[in-house]
This record gives sequence, structure tokens and C-alpha cells, in this order.
Amino acid sequence: MSSSMESVTPGRRLGLAEEYEAGSGTYTRNGMIYSSILGTKVVEKVEEPKEEDSQSKPTLYVKRSNAKFAIPVIGSEVLCRVVRMNPRAASVAIMMVGSTPCQEDFQGVVRVQDIRATEKDLVQMINSFRPGDIIRAEVISLGDQRSYYLATTKNEHGVIFAQSAAGNTMVPISWEEMQDPKTKDTEKRKCAKTF
Repeated sequence: MSSSMESVTPGRRLGLAEEYEAGSGTYTRNGMIYSSILGTKVVEKVEEPKEEDSQSKPTLYVKRSNAKFAIPVIGSEVLCRVVRMNPRAASVAIMMVGSTPCQEDFQGVVRVQDIRATEKDLVQMINSFRPGDIIRAEVISLGDQRSYYLATTKNEHGVIFAQSAAGNTMVPISWEEMQDPKTKDTEKRKCAKTF
């Protein structure tokens, strides 16, 4: 009956209209079929084509799921992994919204002006985060089509897990430094206040 299943969000491209029939939870635009609801993509194959209708195509539809999906909204607290950085912003993968894990990672951006609440002109990205760090942040804007905008301006937001150059887990020693307990080396980070 159904052959393919994957989680989809509204607006996600599902397939070509010439290859599939659009079913419930989908819409067609410019020859493409898109998801109109949050749920699971299902392709229902045709059992046996009838003689007079030998061109019947599989049906593509989206089934609503009862599973709890975590989707970031403005004001949500999120856990992210820093993926890459440049002097103006850090790209992150959002892994959890509140205490609910995401089905798939959402993309986010922490801009340099959104790292600290004060002395924004003195903030340097390299002294705040490094690729691989796990940070706690707040969603401040839905951003553009690709990324949510995040901020770490509150004291409880910032780096919660980091590894040193030697590969050891670091511990915060102040709000702007973390230390490798084995080598005693320190590195600059915008640390989250521990609870």
C-alpha cells in the first residue's frame, strides 16, 4: 500500500506533479507537489491499473501525525550546535526546543550584535563561540527562509558544553572563560550561567 514515509513541514517540496497524483495535505504549484500540513509523507502505489486507465499514477499525500513535533517560535529557548562561524555571525543547528528534541535540525544564526546585551561593539565572535560548541539561546525572530535568528543576551544563555583543543570537556570559570581541567588551558567563550 504505502512505500515511502518521511516527516515533512508545510511548504516542503514532495515531488513532481507529472509523476504523482496530489492527495490530501498537499497542493500543486508550477508542476511541483508541496506539503500544506505538518506530518508524514506517504506514497500510495496503484494496485493494478485498469485497462482503460493505464496511465494511473501513485498518490502522494501527507498524513497528520500525533507525535509531538518541536518547532521553534519567537521566545522559545533552544539548544544548538555551532556549525560554522564568520566574524559577523555563527551558524547553528537547532537540536531541541525547550525540552523536546527536534525531528530534524533547524538552521539558526546568532549575529554578533545578539551575543551580549551590553558593550555590543566590543564583542568578537571568536571569543564567544567555536564550531562544535553546544549553546542555549532564545529565538528572537523567524528570520529568512533558511534560518531562525537567535540571541544569547540573557545570563542563562550561551555556551553550555565545549571541548578544548586537546579534546577534553571544558568547565566554565567565569562568564567569559572556560578551562580544560586536565591541561589547565583557558579559552574565551560567552558562557551560560549555570543553574
